Amino acid sequence: MSAHTRKKIQKKLKIRGYGLKIEALEEILSFVDRFPDAEDEAVDLLLDQLEHESLKSSIIDGELVHRVISLLLEAEGATEEDPSLASNHSGLRVIDAFLVPKFLYDPIKKQFYQHPGSLPIHGEASAKAALYRDRLLLLFQRVSRDQHFSKSSFDAETSEFGSCEISTIQSLVGQRGRKWVMGVISQLEDGHFYLEDLTASVEINLSKAKITTGFFSENTIVLAEGEMLMEGIFQVITCGFPPLENRDKSLKLLVGHDFFGGGTLTKEETLRLADLEKRAMNDMFVILSDIWLDNEEIMGKLELVLNGFESQEVVPSLFVFMGNFCSKPCNLSFHSFSSLRQQFGKLGQKIADHPRLKEHSRFLFIPGPDDAGPSTVLPRCALPKYLTEELQKYIPNAIFSSNPCRIKFYTQEIVFFRQDLLYRMRRSCLIPPSTEETEHPFEHLVATITHQSHLCPLPLMVQPIIWNYDHSLHLYPTPHTIVLGDKSEQKAFKYTGITCFNPGSFSSDSTFVAYRPCTQEVEFSAL
Repeated sequence: MSAHTRKKIQKKLKIRGYGLKIEALEEILSFVDRFPDAEDEAVDLLLDQLEHESLKSSIIDGELVHRVISLLLEAEGATEEDPSLASNHSGLRVIDAFLVPKFLYDPIKKQFYQHPGSLPIHGEASAKAALYRDRLLLLFQRVSRDQHFSKSSFDAETSEFGSCEISTIQSLVGQRGRKWVMGVISQLEDGHFYLEDLTASVEINLSKAKITTGFFSENTIVLAEGEMLMEGIFQVITCGFPPLENRDKSLKLLVGHDFFGGGTLTKEETLRLADLEKRAMNDMFVILSDIWLDNEEIMGKLELVLNGFESQEVVPSLFVFMGNFCSKPCNLSFHSFSSLRQQFGKLGQKIADHPRLKEHSRFLFIPGPDDAGPSTVLPRCALPKYLTEELQKYIPNAIFSSNPCRIKFYTQEIVFFRQDLLYRMRRSCLIPPSTEETEHPFEHLVATITHQSHLCPLPLMVQPIIWNYDHSLHLYPTPHTIVLGDKSEQKAFKYTGITCFNPGSFSSDSTFVAYRPCTQEVEFSAL
């Protein structure tokens, strides 16, 4: 332990009016040593706990510190005695899209507040306009903190690499020279594209625009530099997505707000989970997409996968099965629901035939775009109970969640989304993607959804979304991992610290992924 840490501890105690005996300092140093990445939080937590004790003197001795540290580590000791308690309760939490809390941004007070009351599935007409407004404000508050786009305190001249103040679209009228604007790309007339913000809209010309990485489609929010032409059209010179914000920076500004849906944690709980996470290094998620239960060959391959993991020394803590679960779309012409119910039962029987997996692993089922459900609108609710009842007889602890769904694994935040997004985003592009930084379509897709802070920034005509639940597709603050189940080829891409990957289609090319959440390590697998 460095002399710097000793001085830091003594300074913190002095500020609170405490003195330390040598043995007490040694006790504190050994406690702080448990949390190398969170030393300050550990000391603060210990001092907060000390203040609850009835102190006879301002000089703290080793016995008192030892007693307080024992209290703090008691919960940790309980989870050591019963590891299943840690993995099943503290470690893994699945959050349904319909239970994600909704936060709105107030541009006057410049702060977020939680939406009061319940949210109806069938929203009023105003909810559709609110969907676009909330998306725009979410990104605008993020951009307003970016050093390149924040408003200058003094009217100093800036170079082209300096501050780029954003103008409202309404203020472009009668203005000359280059301006930066931010808005949603929309098609208000056939073949004519406009940029809209909260003040006005302006027709744009993208023919000469230099663009950044990503898919620029209708409905995406962009920052554009350009100038007004005499005809009233905004000629775009440079066009890009709003810059990303570091996850830690976002979290500091959102203290006390639970955007992810996993619950707010105290310093003590965060430290305990971080310590438990270090011990869960061997935990693994096995993720498969497109498991056609009505195809004997596919079921035979799934049996091989289950056999392989059953014989491993440490079995996976979670299996994620993403749809589609049938080779034919479950639409109005589909009449084989009773046989699909039986096939889910057979799957349950297959899993139950592997006693180690049944006892130690959890099984999560996420519906695909063509699975049974009320409609193709997003977010999709969990698979109907009628289909899954037979499976649950064999696997009572199976989890059936929405699409998309979220997982909190200790301190890790992971988002799962099953949608053939790559093909649809490419089809909706207004201009060919830039090849300057990358030519790979999956990397363009990842850049698009992360910069948009939204899982599916397609036009609502292409992919309908429940207006009141659009927030469940938001990616703000950015999660640690995004799993995009897509029928395209397997691919992983680490983008600005966010791990994104596609496990591939198990039914098409027998591919799947083994993922270690603690190290964010993606292991491609295939039969």
